[in-house]
Amino acid sequence: MKVPEGWARTTHGHETVFTDKFNSVRVARGQTTTAPTVNSVRAHDVPALRATNSHFQLIKVVKVPRKGGTAVLVEYRADSAPNPVTGKRLALDSQRYVFYKAGRGDAVLTLSGPVGSDNVDPWRTVTDSFRWS
Repeated sequence: MKVPEGWARTTHGHETVFTDKFNSVRVARGQTTTAPTVNSVRAHDVPALRATNSHFQLIKVVKVPRKGGTAVLVEYRADSAPNPVTGKRLALDSQRYVFYKAGRGDAVLTLSGPVGSDNVDPWRTVTDSFRWS
C-alpha cells in the first residue's frame, strides 16, 4: 500500500498508523469470516464509530470498487482527539474502507484529514494501492 513519504509510522499488534499533523492513514487486520455488506457495516460498524468519535456525522455507507478488490466505504465527519497542549479538537473528514478476502479476514483502511482539505486524489492513490499480500 502506498502512503505519503515522510509520515510517522506506528504499529500496535494488527494495526499500523501513518500520521502527519491531523492527517492519518490507519490499517487494521481482522479475523472476520464473512464478507461485509452495506447493511452489516451500517448495523455494526457505524454504531461503534458513533460511540467512539466526538461529534460523529454519518455521510454515507456504500460498496465501492478499488483495484485491490471491492470494499464497503463509510464516509463520516468527526472531531480529532484533543490536542495535548491546547485541548482543542479539529473537525475531520474520514473514509473507512472495509476490504474482505475469504480465508484472510478483513482489512480496514481509515483515512482522515481536516475538513475542507483536498484529499480526493491522495486518498484514491492510497486506497487503489491496497493489495492483499
